[in-house]
This record gives sequence, structure tokens and C-alpha cells, in this order.
Amino acid sequence: MTIAQRELEILRVKAASDYSDLNERLKEHIQTEVVATVQSILEESLKEEVTVHLAELMTEKPRRSGYYCRSLHTQYGHIPHLAVPKLRKDNREREWQILSRYSRCLTGLLDFAGYLYVMGLSLRDLQEVLYLLMGMVLSTSAINQVTLRVEKRMHTYRQAQIARTPAVIIVDGVWVSIQYTLEQFKTDKAGHQRQCRQAEDRVILAAMAVWPDGSYHLLHYKVSEQEDTAAWTAFFEEMIARGLEPQAVDLVASDGSKGLLDAMAKCLPQAVQQRCVTHKVRGMEPKLTFDQLPDQDESGKVLTQSEAKDLRRFQIKQDAYAIYDAPSHAEALLKLDTFNEKWKPIEPDAVHTFNWSINRTFEFYRLDPTLHSLTRTTNLLERFFREFRNKADEIGAFPNESSCLILFFLVMQREHAKHNRLNVANNS
Repeated sequence: MTIAQRELEILRVKAASDYSDLNERLKEHIQTEVVATVQSILEESLKEEVTVHLAELMTEKPRRSGYYCRSLHTQYGHIPHLAVPKLRKDNREREWQILSRYSRCLTGLLDFAGYLYVMGLSLRDLQEVLYLLMGMVLSTSAINQVTLRVEKRMHTYRQAQIARTPAVIIVDGVWVSIQYTLEQFKTDKAGHQRQCRQAEDRVILAAMAVWPDGSYHLLHYKVSEQEDTAAWTAFFEEMIARGLEPQAVDLVASDGSKGLLDAMAKCLPQAVQQRCVTHKVRGMEPKLTFDQLPDQDESGKVLTQSEAKDLRRFQIKQDAYAIYDAPSHAEALLKLDTFNEKWKPIEPDAVHTFNWSINRTFEFYRLDPTLHSLTRTTNLLERFFREFRNKADEIGAFPNESSCLILFFLVMQREHAKHNRLNVANNS
């Protein structure tokens, strides 16, 4: 779709909306005055910036050399001819503080667009919103520059030194679809040779730090092909290279990811694995045989077979979760014995699966009781992953790994801000 076609489409949507409009002539007058005021303030600010720059020079001060014109998009409208002051020399070397070189939009507008993007607006939606702000349609490629703005910040975040090592981390992975370029070529309808691209499944491995005061934040993340020993080893090694102290990590909460234990033994020798309680309880469901189903519930209501199965699922899960509500490890083991006595004669396969390596689900009792609810499951990460999936599902297959990681970073920043979590660069 061309820019002109997109503009007509936006205007049709605007005309069909129920929102009341100002008188068009009044609206145009206000828009013109606002843009003119913004342009005047910007030009005066640029002049002042040059004055300050010249005053700070310790060498020979170059003379002023008039102005050059450039266009600029702002949240108040489009400025087609912004007068930018020049000097006789060193213009290429000087960095503007108000306007970045080659930037077409003010920082505030890029931040605004990035915020809307992570809130769920597609690039086409952003075209519509920015048209109503600026009065002109930006191309999707221009709007896509929003993601490039945060790429540098993302790399800084992922490479920042880990100043303090948490004793407890939660790790998990979320699967996404990313397009990769292949060595094969194909001929398109126009007869041009184009390199083939194919969407492949990848997993974003993530680690969340949990601190003694109950605060938590994402510590590290990366794209991997699998959740195996090699992938987790590389993941931990990256964190160690950033400053994580391997001997200081005491507990790693996770699901039953294969290969994680071997990677922990190699990279985090002092840490024990806390198996996610939620995954452990859910793992019983495929093994339920539904023998000896009740004919009625506790109130005496007659149950259909489907209702009886639902009641069985609810009751066995409820009893299993109750084990981990015990205030101490010893009391949890007593509850486990009671659970086994009740359910093993009825659902032996499910109970056998539940008891397999169950000691790993009790490691959270090593910690202060205030941290039990935060560390006995991977729910903290799962909730964040749900926010990420909401946007990732709209996109489908990411065009490359960088775009995937940028979106992950944007969602992470928003989630951290919502809950006032610690910044990885500070850890304090």
C-alpha cells in the first residue's frame, strides 16, 4: 500500500468515527500556530546551543555561517523548514544535544511511538496515530526506526556489569518464531533472484533475580536454539562474564527443563534446583486414570462423568498444592504422606509421577518464609512471558533476532516500571 493510499484509508476511518471534530478552519489555525511556536522555540534553542558550544571552545572559535534547512516531525505537527545554524568549520564533528544528527523526529515523539508499540499497536496502527498528531503519513520503514532507537539501550542493558549477585534466580524459556535467511534462492514474479527466508522456532532463555527484601527483576536473556545443557551453559557463562559470582548463587527455581542440572553443576556449583511446584502438580493430569469416580459431590448433587472427572482433577490438585502451604519442610513431608495415603490407591500412576524427584520441590524451605511464595514456582517469569506473548502473537514470525530481543526489552522495561523494580545496572 502506498503512502497516498494509506492516507486515504486513515481519512476514511477518521470520517467514520464518532469523535466530534473542531471546526476545520479553527483546527487548522490552531495547528499552524502551535507548529510555528514549536519551530520558533526550537530555532532559538539551537542558536543558544551554538552560543554555549562556542563559549566552551578552548581553541580558535569558528565564525557563524548562516543556516541550513531540514524537516522535522514533532508530536505537535510537521516542520518542513527548520533553520539549523552552521559554523564555518567542524560542523560534522559537533554533536547536537537537542537534535541528533540525521534524526527526523524529536525524541519525545519516538518515545511516544515506542510506548504505543509495546502497548500493542501495530506499525499500521502507529501510522494512523502519528498522522493525527503530525498531519502526514510516515512510511512503515520510517516508523520501524522506533525499534532502532531502543536497540542501543537494549545492548547496553544486556552487557552492563552485574554489580551484585542474587542468591536466588528464577530461569525459564519462552518460545518464539524468528525468520532466518537460507542459502537457497528463488525467482519472484518479477523474475528477480531472491534469497529464501524461513521461520524457525527459537527459545528466549531468561533469568530473574530475587532479592532478600522480596524485590525482583530480569537479570539476563538471550535467544537459543534449544533448552539443552549447551544452551543453559552458554546462558550462565554470559552472566558470569558480566560479573555474576557463580559461588554466590544458592538456589535456581525452574521447571523440569532438560540439561539445566548439568549446566548448573558446571557453572553454578553451589546452587540447588527448586523445581516449579505448579509444573509438578500439573504433571499429574496426563497420568490420571479416573478410576472410582464419585457419583455425586459433597452437597449430594448427582454428577455426570465429565463433571466427576473435573471434580477429580480439582481435588487432587488442591490436595497437592496444600502440601506446599505448610510452614516448614517437616510439616510438608507429613502432608505429603497424607496425600499419598489418600490418592495412591485411586490414582497410582499420577501419584508415582508426582513423587518422582519431589525432594527438589521442597528446596524453597531453605529460604526465609517471606520468599517462599516467590521462589517455589516460576510464576514471576511466566507472568512476564504472558505479557510478551500478547505482542509476539500479533507479530507472528519476527523478521530477525534483533527485533525479537528489542520487543522483549521494551516489554521488560514497561513491566519493571509498572512494579518499580530494580534496574540491572544498579542492583541496589
